[in-house]
Amino acid sequence: MHPETRLQSWGKHGGQSGDCTMDKLEHYRHCIKTLLQAQFRHPSNTTDVESQLIFDQEGDRYLWLNVGWVELECVYACFLHFDIKDGKIWIQCNRTETDMAQALVEMGVPKEDIILGLHPPYKRPYTGYGMPQLEPISIEA
Repeated sequence: MHPETRLQSWGKHGGQSGDCTMDKLEHYRHCIKTLLQAQFRHPSNTTDVESQLIFDQEGDRYLWLNVGWVELECVYACFLHFDIKDGKIWIQCNRTETDMAQALVEMGVPKEDIILGLHPPYKRPYTGYGMPQLEPISIEA
C-alpha cells in the first residue's frame, strides 16, 4: 500500500478516519511504542507478576500492564494505555510521572491530535489538547 493512501473509516471503536494518511499513522504508532518502551518496568520483587507491553496495531491499542499474583492477591494493573481513534491519539490511562501528552508534542504530534481520554468529556475543552469529533445528534419530534 502506498504511504499516502487514505485510510477508510473503521467505525467508532476501531481506528482512523479518512483524513489520516499512513505516514501520520505510522508516526503516531512509532511515538506511542517509543514512549511505552521508555517507561516499561518489570515488577521488582515477584516472579508471579508479569509485565506486558501490548502493541495491537490492527486495533491500534497500546498498553503496559502487570498481570499475575502476589500470594493470594490478584494483580491486574494498567500503567499506560494509548489508542489511536479517528486519526487522533487517545491517552486512556497514565499512571507514570511523565506527562505523556507533552512528550507526544515534543515528538511532533500536534496538540489537537491528542485526546486526554483519562479526563471526563466535560473537562477536555479546557485541557489545551484536542477534542474528539462529535457525531451529529438527530432529535425526532
